[in-house]
Amino acid sequence: MFVGDSLSLNQWQSLTCMLHVALPHAKYSSVRTGGLSTFTFPAYGAKVMFSRNAFLVDIVSTNHGAALMLDSIEGGNLWKGIDVLVFNTWHWWLHRGRQQPWNFIQVGKATYRDMDRLVAYEKALSTWAKWVESNVDPAKTKVFFQGVSPDHMNGSDWREPNAKNCEGQKEPFFNKRGNYKYPAGPHPAQLVVEKVIGAMSKPVHLLDVTTLSQLRKDGHPSVYGHGGHRDLDCSHWCLAGVPDTWNQLLYAALLKSYLKPAS
Repeated sequence: MFVGDSLSLNQWQSLTCMLHVALPHAKYSSVRTGGLSTFTFPAYGAKVMFSRNAFLVDIVSTNHGAALMLDSIEGGNLWKGIDVLVFNTWHWWLHRGRQQPWNFIQVGKATYRDMDRLVAYEKALSTWAKWVESNVDPAKTKVFFQGVSPDHMNGSDWREPNAKNCEGQKEPFFNKRGNYKYPAGPHPAQLVVEKVIGAMSKPVHLLDVTTLSQLRKDGHPSVYGHGGHRDLDCSHWCLAGVPDTWNQLLYAALLKSYLKPAS
């Protein structure tokens, strides 16, 4: 099960396509019920699911509006008993105005009109980490975190200040110094992810997709996304494309996790 926002959907769609290509004649079904999408291979007893949950923590309706509860994960009941969980959250933490789906933030009994979004993000990830520590049996469930998927809305990030965004980008970034360091440096949200996961006692495998995805300024739908030239998408990824590489990393990690070396 993939749990997260539309970047998790991106990876889920990629994996279902890759599996279908590997088994082109196998019967399958694809069903969506509310926020849960399920792709099934009946003959293999296998399901690949996507649960839309943009923040991982809860958003609760109150008399004062929608509260983003940084210390509550009631939605976690859906994740119990799954063989492989792949979590992700970041994309929605920077949304403001009409795109922001909450009215205030709550931690315990304290409420805030807003707070530093990286601080809020770390509090929410810490709540998610506590959920994993309390509810996951590593012998039965493998836990992954996708990492932070970067956008390409500022050409200065890749030393091309005349490029306002990803529109017209046809090649990946290549560092002329011969290394793969991205000029903008590490993504600040990724540093938070690494900090939280590094403090956990239960095993969580970080797919660490950030740097390899930063290099792919050419990989977005751009003006060919959801609105044509009326809109621009430099956040999500074309398929086939970058999320296929994320799934190759997931596949390699699963093989390493499940296959024991020959004696």
